Amino acid sequence: MVSSLQPSMQEFLNDVNRIALEMTQAQTQLSTGLKVNVVSDSPDVVSPLLQAQANLSTAQQVTSNLGMVTTEVNTGEQSLESAVSLYDQVQTLSAEGASGTQTASGQADIAQQVQSIEQQMVGLANTSVNGRFIFSGDTDQTQPYTYDPTQPDPVSAYQGSASTRTIQSATGTTFPVALTAQQIFDSTDPTTNVFTSINNLVTALQSGSTTAIATANSALPNVATYLNTQLAFYGTAQDAVTAATTSAATLTTQLQTQISGIEDADETQSILDLTQAQTQQQAALESFQQIPQTSLFNYLG
Repeated sequence: MVSSLQPSMQEFLNDVNRIALEMTQAQTQLSTGLKVNVVSDSPDVVSPLLQAQANLSTAQQVTSNLGMVTTEVNTGEQSLESAVSLYDQVQTLSAEGASGTQTASGQADIAQQVQSIEQQMVGLANTSVNGRFIFSGDTDQTQPYTYDPTQPDPVSAYQGSASTRTIQSATGTTFPVALTAQQIFDSTDPTTNVFTSINNLVTALQSGSTTAIATANSALPNVATYLNTQLAFYGTAQDAVTAATTSAATLTTQLQTQISGIEDADETQSILDLTQAQTQQQAALESFQQIPQTSLFNYLG
């Protein structure tokens, strides 16, 4: 559309519109605290702003995930510490049972104590956090083991599954945070199987066979070493989760600062811009008064 206004009048109207837009923008910045409220406010920063916001969302989700897994890893580490302590008791009781001065009655009493420890071990294998069996692998709603003291082998077969669970850090790398009860207590290698070694000891003590007790006793140190290795896994996982949590928190702060620098309004500058626009508007209106009114009506007609 071709304007019928004189160039000077068109320039005046353009200036008035520009001043009004600047006033509106300054007022919006003051009311929202943001200098980027719509794309047109600053088109060149929209892309980096959106990317920073997406990165912040990811970092915050990572932090949330790490927070949830922290409890599980800590509980796992505590459970393994208890397991190691219980197994130390098994070795002590085994040494007592293997003593040449131990009576059959004493060996039977020791067997009962070892059975009690075995039941406690099963309880540790069945540790749960927030309704999840943390040693049951990916099927964390299934209890890994049951214990039936009336059976020759009181510990059931493993009811869980393999564990494929990993946790992601803020940098995108992933690391494992869980072992299964089968890996920890019920190794496929009989020389590192906690349950098998304890059950063999119980059977040997109940039999009263010095040879059988000595054989069962000799197998315990290797299992103890293996169990301590599983504990070390959780110590390493704790360190990794702590480091990842710290890294995510640092990244979150950096991104929040970056976003603030992009979108936060400078209140002082916004007030200055508003005041300047108001001054310009007043000057424009005063200038308008100097324009012959008839000529303006003529143009608008």
